[in-house]
Amino acid sequence: MTTSNDLLIEIGTEELPPKALQTLSNALTEGVVAGFKKAALEAQEVVSYAAPRRLAVLLKGIPEKQKDQLSERRGPAIKAAFDAEGNPSKAAQGFARSCGVEVDALDRLKTDKGEWLVFKQELAGQSTAELTADIVSKSLATLPIPKRMRWGSSELDFVRPVHWIVMMLGDQAITDKVMDISAGKQTVGHRFHHPAAIELHHATDYADVLEKTGYVVASFAQRREVVRQQAEAAARELGGIAKIDASLLDEVTALIEWPIAVSGSFDKKFLDIPQECLISSMQDHQKYFPVMDQSGALLPHFITISNIDSRNPAAVREGNERVINPRFSDAAFFWEQDRKNSLESYREATKKITFQKQLGSLFEKTERVATLSEDIAKQMGANSSDAYRAATLSKCDLMSDMVGEFAELQGIMGRYYAQKDGETNAVADAMQQQYQPGFADDVIPASTTGKILSLADRLDTLLGIFAIGMKPTGSKDPYALRRAAIGVLRILIEGELSLDLKQLLNSAANNFNDDIKADEAVNETFAFVMERLRAYYKDQGIAGSVVDAIASVN
Repeated sequence: MTTSNDLLIEIGTEELPPKALQTLSNALTEGVVAGFKKAALEAQEVVSYAAPRRLAVLLKGIPEKQKDQLSERRGPAIKAAFDAEGNPSKAAQGFARSCGVEVDALDRLKTDKGEWLVFKQELAGQSTAELTADIVSKSLATLPIPKRMRWGSSELDFVRPVHWIVMMLGDQAITDKVMDISAGKQTVGHRFHHPAAIELHHATDYADVLEKTGYVVASFAQRREVVRQQAEAAARELGGIAKIDASLLDEVTALIEWPIAVSGSFDKKFLDIPQECLISSMQDHQKYFPVMDQSGALLPHFITISNIDSRNPAAVREGNERVINPRFSDAAFFWEQDRKNSLESYREATKKITFQKQLGSLFEKTERVATLSEDIAKQMGANSSDAYRAATLSKCDLMSDMVGEFAELQGIMGRYYAQKDGETNAVADAMQQQYQPGFADDVIPASTTGKILSLADRLDTLLGIFAIGMKPTGSKDPYALRRAAIGVLRILIEGELSLDLKQLLNSAANNFNDDIKADEAVNETFAFVMERLRAYYKDQGIAGSVVDAIASVN
């Protein structure tokens, strides 16, 4: 009976790209598991580890060697293998030679379809230890790394320099080479708290030893939860709630090995700036978690996650506070400068921004969208003046200093600046809502004017790009047309708008220059959007056959 054991594989590197850490970890795990499965070796449980300086996989309960196998190789048919006197033909002799035996050593296989010569051989299974280095090497070679790098004098390349490799089966080291490094049972702890090597005594000791001795929480999921809990606890001590964005939480988790939450504060005067500006600066530039009150208003505090357990946390706090205040001073300056101008005053500058070479400037696009928005509003019996005005102002905030510094605030700042200028609530709200839905689970615009503007903007982009022959191909979709199509469908369906999609596309076509020939692209654009409809309803649990039946009526 084959015995099982636990196999540990760890790749120790320089700091890995934080946004790619989970992808790399998943790919390594999948590659290793698939490699052993191909070798007929499957673990009872697989555990992945991912930290800034390491990727690791623990395969629990994997057989220590392959089962012995009976290999059966079929040769020529008996009729072709022997002549009338029973002497072996050249075909039989050649087959025997290729098997390394005499013809007399071959067996015969008889089936309903005939009889053949066969060569049967008992093959001894290889040990898991013998197979590991090759499987790991192949898995590393196929990791999704857009840009590899080399280091030292080696010709090898990887996402970051590799410094150590651990391969252990139970308590035994597998010392074969991977990436020109002899593997063993020595890992390395935290860069600062425990930079020395740590010898492992058993594969299953890995996570516990790193945490208790090396100051490294190797499990990404465990470390992520530690970060969350520490941030929430620190915010509670400040009388608030930590605003924890999922993508930021993942990024922070990928940046640290030993999470220690440190709270900080900033000058209350900065709260006069729209809180979205401050939150954006904290999250995107500093990787801080903002602290909010019960009503969702920003408090003058933040939480940062340090990668060291400092003996002087006050110094860490003061250092972070010194960094954030100049950032906020910049935001305050942009806010004051932008408010000296009306939102409409930025419209002239959009003439110098190219939307797409053949489709013209951003100004020309907003002109088309404004005309289409007005038309849609009239079809709906909505306020066409608000719709037209919102469209003409829709891209103006892109020219502001604040959005130039914080691109993710597009639309949000447009709403603030429109409110400052005395625009109607419908126009101001549409500035932000035009970008909704921005992702799969995002909401659609809440206001009628917002729905109209968002719909018109997407239809103009879809039809324009199709008209110039740049429709999506395979995985390439530089203008995010698939997402735009889903957005159109969601606004029409979930917004309960009784509008004819093909009629809307025909209306949009009338707004393009004659040389674009947008009218010729209407049917293809319509078909593209309808293809997305099938996927949309599939997510709603509605069968594709039902969607096809309804579509065929059109």
